[in-house]
Amino acid sequence: MASLIGRRGAFQLATKARYFSSTARRNAAEVKSLGVIGAGQMGLGIALVAAQRAGVPVTLVDTSQAALDKGMGFADKLLAKDVSKQRLTQEQADKARSLLSPSTAMEDLSKVDFVIEAVPEIPKLKFDIFAKLAAICPQHTILATNTSSISITKIAAATTKDPKDTSASSRVVSTHFMNPVPVQKGVEIISGLQTSAETLDTAVAFCKAMGKITSVSADSPGFLANRILMPYINEAIICLETGVGDRDSIDSIMKNGTNVPMGPLQLADFIGLDTCLAIMKVLHTETGDSKYRPSVMLAKMVDAGWLGKKSGKGFYDY
Repeated sequence: MASLIGRRGAFQLATKARYFSSTARRNAAEVKSLGVIGAGQMGLGIALVAAQRAGVPVTLVDTSQAALDKGMGFADKLLAKDVSKQRLTQEQADKARSLLSPSTAMEDLSKVDFVIEAVPEIPKLKFDIFAKLAAICPQHTILATNTSSISITKIAAATTKDPKDTSASSRVVSTHFMNPVPVQKGVEIISGLQTSAETLDTAVAFCKAMGKITSVSADSPGFLANRILMPYINEAIICLETGVGDRDSIDSIMKNGTNVPMGPLQLADFIGLDTCLAIMKVLHTETGDSKYRPSVMLAKMVDAGWLGKKSGKGFYDY
């Protein structure tokens, strides 16, 4: 076990060293088409930005036709808003919209160069999707996940029953976009133990083509963004739960005292309290460290269905 951890740590350190070196060699493959799985807020945002900024055709897949209809309607609203504010011309908006193709069939991803999965943080759901992608997609296709907490190494392992066969697992990587995708510039790129250098290069290059600023993280619980952000949000909820401060005071002091654009409780609502809870559970379970114990109030609010903005009620009403 110690030797495995040592090899994994050495691999991840070497990977990071490549990207912080000005002499790092680039092996990125060209991405001419994209598939996105999940037509929710994250998936739709990724698809729309790829069409607008990278100019590639995007196949947006969801098992629910209603979700696809809602997502495409949201895309139309976002494009219309950009036109009204003169951020896009009508011609540019029409072109971006023409590049989006909704589908309920995962088999329609059989010819894409890059796939990004953006479904809820349910390990088995993601594992099943990646097993199917390994069978459906061409052997050059990059298989990316937008997971905010689940191990990339575990997701990659789901693509094969034989650990010696790395033909699919070496093409698995994480492209962790921030919400809302059309606004937030940062993308976290995470390699699993199996991820090849070419896969990492291609993921970084494609995210940059989408107009994003990339950061590279090791495959550690929570990665970089959520390893730092979620305990901050969780502690704010504990402060509310234990009466250290009320909702408005907690958000106000962080906005006006540390110059963040949004207080932690409002931010939790926008992320989704169910997502926050899922990430905290992963951090707590995977590290075994009690400092990552999810707030009791957070769990109760999720049980009540008070998930934040998407459900209409969280710490605030929407």
